[in-house]
Amino acid sequence: MSSSENQPSSNFIRHIIAQDLSNNKNDGKVITRFPPEPNGYLHIGHAKSICLNFGMAAEYQGDCNLRFDDTNPEKESVEFMQAIERDVQWLGFKWAGKYHASDYFEQLYDYAVQLITEGYAYVDSLTPEQIREYRGTLTEPGKESPDRSLSVEQNLALFTGMRNGDYADGQYVLRAKIDMASPNINMRDPALYRIRSTHHQRTGDDWCLYPMYDFTHCISDAIEGITHSLCTLEFEAHRPLYDWILQKLQTPSHPQQIEFARLQLEYTIVSKRKLAQLVNEKHVNGWDDPRMPTIAGMRRAGYTPTAIRDFCERIGITKKDSWIEMAVLENCIREDLNENAPRAMAVLNPLRLVIENYPDDQVEMLNVSNHPQKPELGIRNIPFSKVILIEQDDFAETPPPKYKRLIDGGEVRLRSSYVIKCNEIIKDNKGNIIELRCSYDPHTLGKKPEGRKVKGVIHWVSEQHSLAAEIRLYDRLFRIANPESEQNYLDALNPDSLETLSNSRIEASLANADAGDRFQFERTGYFCVDSVDSTKDKLVFNRTVTLRDTWAK
Repeated sequence: MSSSENQPSSNFIRHIIAQDLSNNKNDGKVITRFPPEPNGYLHIGHAKSICLNFGMAAEYQGDCNLRFDDTNPEKESVEFMQAIERDVQWLGFKWAGKYHASDYFEQLYDYAVQLITEGYAYVDSLTPEQIREYRGTLTEPGKESPDRSLSVEQNLALFTGMRNGDYADGQYVLRAKIDMASPNINMRDPALYRIRSTHHQRTGDDWCLYPMYDFTHCISDAIEGITHSLCTLEFEAHRPLYDWILQKLQTPSHPQQIEFARLQLEYTIVSKRKLAQLVNEKHVNGWDDPRMPTIAGMRRAGYTPTAIRDFCERIGITKKDSWIEMAVLENCIREDLNENAPRAMAVLNPLRLVIENYPDDQVEMLNVSNHPQKPELGIRNIPFSKVILIEQDDFAETPPPKYKRLIDGGEVRLRSSYVIKCNEIIKDNKGNIIELRCSYDPHTLGKKPEGRKVKGVIHWVSEQHSLAAEIRLYDRLFRIANPESEQNYLDALNPDSLETLSNSRIEASLANADAGDRFQFERTGYFCVDSVDSTKDKLVFNRTVTLRDTWAK
């Protein structure tokens, strides 16, 4: 775990909780919750909320619940619930209790009846368009619905009919009776329940009306005894409604809602609707595509839980929205993998190289460290033979200035082995270079050549012993920092976000690499074994991140 995780940065939420504990508020307890709606896969923005809610609870020896806000069954599924659980656990967190808003449907209904009985809610027959019209504007007050004056008995009868399925979808809604002239539009008689004749993944067809988020969330928090309800800034204007509902119902507890800035990461979008569009229209290959900002996509790309937690700690918790550079996230994973990923050699675009003075049938096994700074990670044996493969880019017939790799008549060191010299270039009938004829200096294994200086070092694999692999070079999904600035965000998609190399070769030591294993391919970048498509017969590696920031200006 990184030093930044061991020494959490101060933020205003920590100050609030510390003050509450010093005053023995909530009997000295800290209970938080992570309450996603299961209508898609979690993304990097959710990771910030997960780390905050679970992290605060752990820091103060409290509990954090996982609660699914499953009140919109048309868009929700068990698949999404399972994915959410998997992501939270993968990030390294354990919930104290797992709940669903649907666990409380009966209680929520009873609380709604209580509001009706006490004159704080009414059943309204206005259409959605009329409700918007009646609500007014930021500068003009709204006007009351004609149904606002219905008696308690009439409202109870209508609400019972809504539950029994006597009315069509949209025919009625239950609204809170607050203040149609309130300067906060959220307090102008907001909807609490709507009719939806939709099958629910947990409750089946038991219900044909479902509570709204603003009604469900505060009561669920109160039922679970949540002390600090942490949510993003867009809910700040909803806090008066949160408190109003709990005050009118006099629930057994009254959690404190605290808002923080949501994560806005450059070169990404975190709208579930738009992420779903990317998936459904096949702009990406599923929710776990390594280009997606979903936790599942980042996991498949090779990101580690440590790197994501470190990132969430580094960016901090504030009350003001701001954009975070993608380089911050990429540097977190670079630092983690540089420290922990074993090294390996892979040639992405091979060029054949024949060492003419090397014995035809000889094979040397070179002992190479798995990590230059971590001897405890051991060594591996790399076969060296007469015919090797190097990167096409590591040879230039007409080299540019300051080129330090192999040139015609020049020398270069092969990583962890010998110095070689290019003697001849072989081309096909189209003039393409297909092979290099070279010689090696047998006295340069682990030694500098006598009487001359060789600056360049390149990587390689033995042609005979190397393994075929498909290498997927993933890059940022969008070509501009803020895709939302385009009239259509799809126009900002990066056409070069994926390049697939099908003829790559990797060193033999990777034969037993398992799905999710991460490596630094020397001089190339950080890669992991794809968890979906890779097999023992056909290894597939995804690029997690380049060795350096290739997007830096």
